[in-house]
Amino acid sequence: MTAPSTPQAAATVRTFAQRLSATPRGARLARHLALNQLDAWGIPYGSAPAEAVAAIVAELAANAVTHGRIPGRDFELRLSLVTGSVRIEVSDTRVGPPLPPGPGHVPQPDGLAESGRGLVLVEAYADRWEVVDRVPPPGKTVRAEVDLPPGRRRARGLLAPG
Repeated sequence: MTAPSTPQAAATVRTFAQRLSATPRGARLARHLALNQLDAWGIPYGSAPAEAVAAIVAELAANAVTHGRIPGRDFELRLSLVTGSVRIEVSDTRVGPPLPPGPGHVPQPDGLAESGRGLVLVEAYADRWEVVDRVPPPGKTVRAEVDLPPGRRRARGLLAPG
């Protein structure tokens, strides 16, 4: 007789966190830092997971700078290498409505609209994502995960076999 299997929570293997100025320059830097960190973790530049993470970081950082900016307050980028995926978290200190729409509720922008595509791209690139209250408050965090293909799950010996 075998015991029923229970799902295991993802184990965080590596983390990276950086506070950045809530400016366009800070948003660009977030993308570059993310790509450099992924490469250091064995997820090379140009790979599908690295490109997906870079696109998500770029959009979430741009949103934090554009919609979540409070003068004098930074935003935070956090990357976590968890078993089988990369978790991206971008936090800002803006509170109150309107909160961004969550997964499955992102409206499709008008074809001629000059904005409104950021979360559409996040929804397309991320395997999972959500909007949560920032810990510690104030603010919100948009968290997304990009799954790593089985061959990348052993990146430089950091992750369990996949």
